[in-house]
Amino acid sequence: MPAKPPPKSKKPAKARKPKLKKTPFWVGFDLGGTKMLACVLDAGYNVLGTARKTTNGSDGQIKGRKKIVNAIHEAIAEAGVDPAGLQGIGIGCPGLVNPERGILINAPNLGWNNMGLAGILKNAFNKPVAVLNDVDAGTFGEYKLGAGKGARSLLGVFPGTGVGAGFVYDGRLIMGRTVSAMELGMIYLPGTHLGSAEFGAVILEDLTSRLALASQAGVACYRGQLPELDRKTRGNLRDLRSKALANSYKAGDEAALVMFRNGVRYLGMGVAAVVNLFAPDHITLGGGLVEELPDLYLRTLKEEVARYALPPLARGVRYSLAKLGGGAVAVGSVAWLRENSGK
Repeated sequence: MPAKPPPKSKKPAKARKPKLKKTPFWVGFDLGGTKMLACVLDAGYNVLGTARKTTNGSDGQIKGRKKIVNAIHEAIAEAGVDPAGLQGIGIGCPGLVNPERGILINAPNLGWNNMGLAGILKNAFNKPVAVLNDVDAGTFGEYKLGAGKGARSLLGVFPGTGVGAGFVYDGRLIMGRTVSAMELGMIYLPGTHLGSAEFGAVILEDLTSRLALASQAGVACYRGQLPELDRKTRGNLRDLRSKALANSYKAGDEAALVMFRNGVRYLGMGVAAVVNLFAPDHITLGGGLVEELPDLYLRTLKEEVARYALPPLARGVRYSLAKLGGGAVAVGSVAWLRENSGK
């Protein structure tokens, strides 16, 4: 009896591509000094998908712009939306920008200069693009959707690697004609240190930023004043992040108490100068240090502003913690784009 032929093998079924959602969406982009984040947002600012990449500014602008475009494509793919639904792109950048022409003028922490981001992204996606300073974008996000919602005027203060600030008055960001403004960290104060560019004068962020606190903590580690922090980090500046610094303060180490108290007091002087000039009705604070030590920053800043600002201007100012966290820049840049394009 002849053997039965083997059964015909079935062709493997082709994997079906997931159906793309046809919905209008926007991309908000946070171009940070160490990382970049692309967020796909729907009309209600819900996050549909994200993509992160390390920035590595030292790789240069050509590689940087390729990374930005690729991150946007990856975020759209991760969100599972039809690319045809893209309505526009908002991007927040660290440093000075020309929002009118969409140019990143200078990003000191990246080493990038005169980068035509609006042109690059319009060529890649053929959609409207808004280019903002990152703290302006974050402040506008808090004004529209976060802690400052309902305020007439909002000052956003974000101590980080430097000290950034943004100001929204009656729904408009305070900016120059062709350049972003509110460079709070660059206010000069009497004083000096070894790194001062001008002898006898020091910029505010050299007294108040995380980098300034980390530098002082490194000295304290070397002197044996912060033994636990030294054991964990060996006083390495790159390892002296917000959480590590805050833990020293929470542990009650005298050197940490002094440097944080002084840092926030100097920040209060700078914020008081803005209060005297613009009289905001609301001030919101954000950034890694603030998130780690919210009570210290809120309480001390309020006391110092009351000390240095004119009493009628300081009286009644509302203080809050930023609510949007790491998504503030992406959300704010899209909110600004939509506000100014009518969508």
